[in-house]
Amino acid sequence: MDFPLARQRFYQEIQQPQDQLDLGKAALYLAQEEYPTLEIDYYLNILDTMAAEVAEQLPESRYPLKIVQTINQYLYEELGFYGNQKDYYNPRNSFLNDVLERRTGIPITLSLVYLEVAKRLDFPMVGIGMPGHFLIRPEFEGVGIFVDAFNQGETLFEQDCEELLQKIYHPSAQLDPRFLEAVSKSRFLARMLSNLKAIYLNKQDFKKAIGAIDRILMLFPDNAMELRDRGLLLYQLDEWTRAIPDLESYLEKAPHAQDVPAIRQLLAKMS
Repeated sequence: MDFPLARQRFYQEIQQPQDQLDLGKAALYLAQEEYPTLEIDYYLNILDTMAAEVAEQLPESRYPLKIVQTINQYLYEELGFYGNQKDYYNPRNSFLNDVLERRTGIPITLSLVYLEVAKRLDFPMVGIGMPGHFLIRPEFEGVGIFVDAFNQGETLFEQDCEELLQKIYHPSAQLDPRFLEAVSKSRFLARMLSNLKAIYLNKQDFKKAIGAIDRILMLFPDNAMELRDRGLLLYQLDEWTRAIPDLESYLEKAPHAQDVPAIRQLLAKMS
């Protein structure tokens, strides 16, 4: 099957070692599939300019908290970036070009803007894939702070993260230390794509949902659940010749899953 040029570029980018993978560029390739005429360099230049303007405002004493405060002042007060609570599930919140133009997005894409600016300032930060709400933090030993890019760059401590988790899920929810571990760039991109997948499934736009899954599987080819979901969507679209290999692979990778009997029944129907 011939993939769009944007997807080919995305695939080439994610083949880079994690320390060389350009997260901003990869995210723009995701958007380019939605916007084929999107100019990648134009948006990279916007990020370059933003970082240069922040650099001019940085104090001489570049302590992590002071740098965070300076980035916050610039992004949220000067440029007016904000978390899109009113239209949270709009797919445009997941495309970096739209986020830069509209200055609004969801936690992970606003975190991406923040990370890209910080990277250009040689201020190392990492993504934190906490369930329900993506965060970021400076990558310095012992700093102990987290940044909520969705809420105006609010500075959080570990206890604040637990309270946020309880607010999202249940008052008795406990913060597993793994929730605050840094995610790889590949995991970061997969989470962006998972958000898009969920949005498209809710809209019953199965073809675009499959496109999101395709790219998740480029990142993690052995992800059994994504193989299953793609197979089921292809079945719904009557593309049985493509659905069968995915569902067979799912059975091989997850032979003890609860839905194995149902998947076997579906395969028997298609055979």
